[in-house]
Amino acid sequence: MQVVNHLPDAAFQCLSDIEIEGVRTLPLMYDWPGWWSKMELFRPGISGDILFMDLDTSIVGSLADIASVNQLTLMRDIYRPEGLQSSIMYLPEAAREHVWAEWIDRPRHWMDLYQKGGDQAFLERFWLDRASRWQDRLPGQIVSWKSHVRQALHDDESGDGSIPADARVVIFHGKPRPWDIGW
Repeated sequence: MQVVNHLPDAAFQCLSDIEIEGVRTLPLMYDWPGWWSKMELFRPGISGDILFMDLDTSIVGSLADIASVNQLTLMRDIYRPEGLQSSIMYLPEAAREHVWAEWIDRPRHWMDLYQKGGDQAFLERFWLDRASRWQDRLPGQIVSWKSHVRQALHDDESGDGSIPADARVVIFHGKPRPWDIGW
């Protein structure tokens, strides 16, 4: 359990539609497909601030700084620097209520409207100009495997095959997944 190793006092829970032995789960209540199930983070009854990470995220160092930002924070999208990426989010309880109210009124409408951009595009409606970006708050602590770790394949990538020294979290957005490469 990476979270337990790098943030020992965390009240870790996993959004899941199944029981997972040895893991405290937060049962999914809706049958939304894929990344849309992440919208359940916003439902009433989940109290307190949330530090959320996608399941295909690898923790490689202390989460102390990341867990203590105490303000709405999302990633700047790796491929669309003007956009948001929801791989890792710090979600204060007060910031979630309005998102849920709009979402739950018409989830099918929003899934159809944002089928290309997904939950990230929906969240941009609320937070594009409000949310802090991890890359600004904690430079170098949250990195992309494709852009900052793997051997660079394109001009806009800087990886040399190793984890950058300041990295604490490596985001795997899309393929491959960490388990596909032996992480």
